[in-house]
Amino acid sequence: MDFGRSMIKTQGIVAKSNIRLVDETHLGTDPISRQVCQAANFAAKDLFLGNDHPSVPPIPKDDGEEMADPNWYTDQCQQNKIDDKLQLINCSLYNEQHLPPARRLIEPGDLVVVFESFNDLNFVYAKPNDIFSNRNGHFHHNDFIGKPYGCKIRSKNNDGLGFLYLLRPTPELWARSLPHRTQIVHELDASMIVHYLNLCPNMVVCESGTGSGAMSHAILRSIAPKGKLHTYEFNKMRVEKARKEFEGHGLKSLVDVHHRDVCGKKTLLKKENDNDSSKLTAEKSDIATDTADINGEDDGKGGFQLGQAVAHAIFLDLPEPWLAVPHAAHTIKPNGRVCSYSPCMEQTQRMVAALKAHGFHSCKTVEARLKEYYVDEAVMESPPTDLPTILTEEAASLEKERCTSGGLLSKKDVSKMQAAMIQGGKLQYKKEDEMTSGDGNNKRKRNNKLLCARPFAQMRGHTAFLTFATAGNSARPDPTK
Repeated sequence: MDFGRSMIKTQGIVAKSNIRLVDETHLGTDPISRQVCQAANFAAKDLFLGNDHPSVPPIPKDDGEEMADPNWYTDQCQQNKIDDKLQLINCSLYNEQHLPPARRLIEPGDLVVVFESFNDLNFVYAKPNDIFSNRNGHFHHNDFIGKPYGCKIRSKNNDGLGFLYLLRPTPELWARSLPHRTQIVHELDASMIVHYLNLCPNMVVCESGTGSGAMSHAILRSIAPKGKLHTYEFNKMRVEKARKEFEGHGLKSLVDVHHRDVCGKKTLLKKENDNDSSKLTAEKSDIATDTADINGEDDGKGGFQLGQAVAHAIFLDLPEPWLAVPHAAHTIKPNGRVCSYSPCMEQTQRMVAALKAHGFHSCKTVEARLKEYYVDEAVMESPPTDLPTILTEEAASLEKERCTSGGLLSKKDVSKMQAAMIQGGKLQYKKEDEMTSGDGNNKRKRNNKLLCARPFAQMRGHTAFLTFATAGNSARPDPTK
């Protein structure tokens, strides 16, 4: 995906300004030139290093000797710190960084979302000489490579009657086409999570568990280009598959996949079963878990293993998220946001109680429903305008008979009705043939086309409750220690 590609550097205003430290020796013995050069060097130091105490150029004595400002040179330690950073005072080191432009053509190895029908999406990794087959026919990958995203490809068999569209992958399209290893977070809930977690570029975010990786891609797009996602999954098979997918999508630099149960259920069960275990057994267990942690395996202690106050936001998609709250309180930054995805209200209640007990505040639970509308042109018949305002009893009887007979009356009845109608002394119907002919009746029913919207009869039911909370300012201890 394009947001996972490395940024490109271009020369901006700073890089083109040619600001740098200038050697004074090549200026000769001219005192004025040397003083101007020294003043420029001091200004460059202040500009690039952001000094708390602005530099002051040397002040000449009466005898021609130079004297530096004592307020700047009294702190020798500060001067040493500046000297260590002198290599940074070079405008050529400050190029502007930009996201690369989106690739227009499909290249070998690229992920391509295949649009087969409105409700049927698939994906392929474009490889030379491979073939993608579905009910519409056989499609050669050689026809994909070099073609622009969004193009239409014909099948090689069935006389080319089968076709499909090649789409650029996005987190939403990937969520609709990925292989479901677990229940995924759909785009409606994903957009709510990204919004209420206040995700921004270059943030550090923790996610547990990874599952099928649909929510991971939505988070990665929000924290690119230099953010970091630490996603945790207790199932080793899903961990390996997620790593391969992230690498295939070009997102390896933005995400670290950890094989770990952040809730630490193994430790909790061990405490319940081994309350009377000996000290020697405990020491052997600690050695074994430390070795497992080094080998990249789950040591059973739980937690995110990132340190204190590291993550800007944490997302929990767990069956028992309240067990991970103590670890989240230790890992999250002050005023950071946490979100829990729970399918039932009982889980939400326990989660809110755990959040409040560990210093979180401003708890809020929302549920999102998707209501889709069908928009199309509809033909609206205008109401009839050829009815009299006042009808006698005889005219009302004839009008009822006319409506029953499909709007047609005999010429004799038409004459009677014209004689019986009263509307300011004028007849309501202009012409007799308009009442007896079908064409006249259609003229009266003028049809207007209007763009109308109506909701679908069915609406997607409940998906999950999203609980959001904000971390407090106080630091929390590590529950694993």
